[in-house]
Amino acid sequence: MTTTSLETFAKILPRVIRIRDAPFYLGMDKNRFNTEVRPSLTEIKIGTQGIAFDRLELDAWFDDYKNRHCKPRAQKQQLQEKTTWQRKSPVSSKGATAGTSTKSSKADAFAKALAQATSKKRKVTLHD
Repeated sequence: MTTTSLETFAKILPRVIRIRDAPFYLGMDKNRFNTEVRPSLTEIKIGTQGIAFDRLELDAWFDDYKNRHCKPRAQKQQLQEKTTWQRKSPVSSKGATAGTSTKSSKADAFAKALAQATSKKRKVTLHD
């Protein structure tokens, strides 16, 4: 074959995929392929010992698997956004109540502590 013929051949997907390559084609290991996929496929005998599968049957198996087990990305994002929203703490259903805002009181306490720590005044101790 010439270089051009090899390049063309490399671009063409074979219709028949040998058993050793079929799990790789579907992106899974041999054991999973043999238990989940192989029973539903037509085996094609090649020579005296060779076994292969029709690539179109492999594609059809994958399409069926994808339709039964996978959700489109948009649905996943919507589900994720809904779950994230549900995780946020709900607003009190009791309405407004009297009390001290912990946010502002914490900020005030921090400001006082910071002022004391950065103060240039020297504290008088018993040892002075």
